[in-house]
Amino acid sequence: NPRPPDEADVVVVGGGVVGWSVAYWLKVLEGRWWRHGMKVLVVERDPMYSRASTVLSAGGIRQQFSLRENIQMSRFSASFLRNINEHLGVPNESPIDIQFQPSGYLFLASPQNAAALEATVQLQRDEGAQVTLLSPTQLKTKFPWLNTEDVALASYGLENEGWFDPWTLLNAFRRKAMSLGVQSCSGDVRAFVTSATHVTAPAPLSARIKYVHVYMPDSLEYQPVACAIVVNAAGAWAGKLLEAEGLPRALCQPPLPIQPRKRYVFTWHCPNGPDLSCPFVIDTSGAYFRPDGSAGNYLGGMSPPEEEEPDPSDLSVDHDYFQEQIWPRLAQRVPAFESLRVRGSWAGYYDYNTFDQNGVLGPHPRLENLFLAAGFSGHGLQHAPAAGRAVAELVIKGRYETLDLRRLGWERLLEGKPLEEHGVV
Repeated sequence: NPRPPDEADVVVVGGGVVGWSVAYWLKVLEGRWWRHGMKVLVVERDPMYSRASTVLSAGGIRQQFSLRENIQMSRFSASFLRNINEHLGVPNESPIDIQFQPSGYLFLASPQNAAALEATVQLQRDEGAQVTLLSPTQLKTKFPWLNTEDVALASYGLENEGWFDPWTLLNAFRRKAMSLGVQSCSGDVRAFVTSATHVTAPAPLSARIKYVHVYMPDSLEYQPVACAIVVNAAGAWAGKLLEAEGLPRALCQPPLPIQPRKRYVFTWHCPNGPDLSCPFVIDTSGAYFRPDGSAGNYLGGMSPPEEEEPDPSDLSVDHDYFQEQIWPRLAQRVPAFESLRVRGSWAGYYDYNTFDQNGVLGPHPRLENLFLAAGFSGHGLQHAPAAGRAVAELVIKGRYETLDLRRLGWERLLEGKPLEEHGVV
C-alpha cells in the first residue's frame, strides 16, 4: 500500500463515496485554474471498507425530501447516475452498471401526517420532481398486497427514484478519480499542525492547517503531509476528526454535531410477498423495506427512537430488534410478511447530525482552509455526486455554481437555527 506523499494541494480525509466524489470533481473542474494539475490525496483508514457507511447502506435514491436543497441534490445525482458512463467511464474498461432499480419510493402517511405530506409533495413538484399522491383506494388498486387500513395518503415517485449497488458507485468514483491522477493511501489522520500551533497570546481568531499527520496502518509512525486545503469527508467520524491533536480547541467551537449512529439492515425471504414492481416502502411507523435481487427476497430496517440508540462502538446486530420491533410492523402493513424467513443482517453507520439531520457543507468558520462534507444522516450515498461537486466548486471557484447550498453551511450551527428535514428514514 503506497505511503502518503510529502505534500498535496488538497487532502481529502475519508475515502467513502463522498470523499471520492470530492476528489473526482476537483480533477474535473481544475481546468485552467491549476496549470500543473492539482495534487489531490484521499486518505482512507479502512481500505477493505469493512465498516464503511457507503457499502453498508440500503442503496436508495429518492427526491422525496422536504428540504429544497436535498431535493435539488437528489435530482442532480439522479441525472449523474443515469449518465454515469459519460462521467465515470474509464477508456478501455468495461462500462459501469450500478444495477439501478427504478421502482420508486412510496411514503405512507397516517391521518395526522397527511397534510404535511401533501405540502411536501407540492415542494417536490415545484423543484421538478415527478411525484404523485395516491388515496387509500388508488393505493390498494396499484399495490393489492398492501394493508391500507390506517393510511390516509401516500406519495409515490414516478422517476429518478429507486435503489442501486453502493459498492459499484464507490468503486467507479475511485477508479475514475485515480485515472485522473488522484493519489490515495491508507492511514488514519489523528493530528494536524496549524498556523496557530506556536502562537502564544493573544489567541488568534482563525488559523490555517499546514500539515496533516497520516498514521500508517498498524504502526506508530506517521507521515506529515504539507497541504493547502483539507476536506473533512470522514462521515460518521467527521465530528471526532475536529477534536484531533493540534487543532486549537477555541477555534473548533461549537463542536461539529456529527456522531456515528448504528443502523441495522435485515434481509428476508417471503415467496408470496410483493412482486418485483414493489417500490421502496416507508411505512407510517418508520419501518422500511424493498425487494432485494431476485423474487421473494427483501431487505429493510427501522431507525430506533432517540432514547433507544444502540451502542455504536461495534457493528454487532441485535436480532431481537427485528423480531420485536420491525417484524410486527412489516406484517401489519404487508400481511404476506407474517410468514417471512430472516436470511441475514448487517449493521452500518449513519453520519448522524444531531443538530438537524442534514449535511454540513462548505468552509469551516475559523479553520480557513478546511472544508466540510459530512453529516448526511443516511442520505450521503445518494447525495454524494452533488455534494462532491459543490465542495469542489467552493475550493476551485470560491463559490457554488451548480446548486446554491449555502444554507447547508456552518452558519446555521453557529446561529442555532436547524434546517428541518421531515424525510429522515
